[in-house]
Amino acid sequence: MKTKRIHLRETISTNNWLHSYMPTEGEQLTVCTTDYQTAGRGCGSNTWESERGKNLLFSILMHPVEIAARQQFAISEMVALALHQTVAAWVEGVSIKWPNDIYVGDRKIAGILIENRLNGSMVKDCIVGIGLNVNQTHFISDAPNPVSLKQLLGHEVEREHVLQKFLAILSELIPSHPLTDIHEQYLSRLYRREGFFRFSDRKGIFEARISGVEPDGHLLLEDRMGTLRTYAFKEVAFLQDL
Repeated sequence: MKTKRIHLRETISTNNWLHSYMPTEGEQLTVCTTDYQTAGRGCGSNTWESERGKNLLFSILMHPVEIAARQQFAISEMVALALHQTVAAWVEGVSIKWPNDIYVGDRKIAGILIENRLNGSMVKDCIVGIGLNVNQTHFISDAPNPVSLKQLLGHEVEREHVLQKFLAILSELIPSHPLTDIHEQYLSRLYRREGFFRFSDRKGIFEARISGVEPDGHLLLEDRMGTLRTYAFKEVAFLQDL
């Protein structure tokens, strides 16, 4: 797979930078990395904290083949699986917190921001932004549960090694796995996949178990009464155990 690497010492955000980038003919993946983002973005209105030169901050411009707009959540699943496998190469207890955060135990080690651009009923291309905590040990934002590889392992990890591992895994997943297989792998790696846990929505706190995730990305929860509840991103929150 033809991949181009671009490194910026500092930028507003790698996702923003790739919005105006024009790939050369035959360029299948464009990877833009940076040492520091002045306005790193998370999902929705969230921001991503990262100390200069400590973590992996990068975005990828991808050109998916034959993925319909109604199936675009498969791209999120694919990227989350690749990042899950990457982190799992260093530590145990890794899971994917719906829709696409990477957790180790109950702590967040990576986040993903995906922006898809459509051409009619098909996905034209997408920009995938990733922040992965590698060597940062002190977090000053109000994020409740960040963790890094260095905190978990007790030593620094070469950022380039982690990036190359991720790109190799992603390159294998993109062309070779049917979407149904990707979906099943994603479901099997979900955070809190088994058992009942506490959640909250606009009506209050309740206990439920994960029943599944729809092809468009909606989370399906089954509460203690057996009622199936469907949620889009930001409509439900995972609560910590008492």
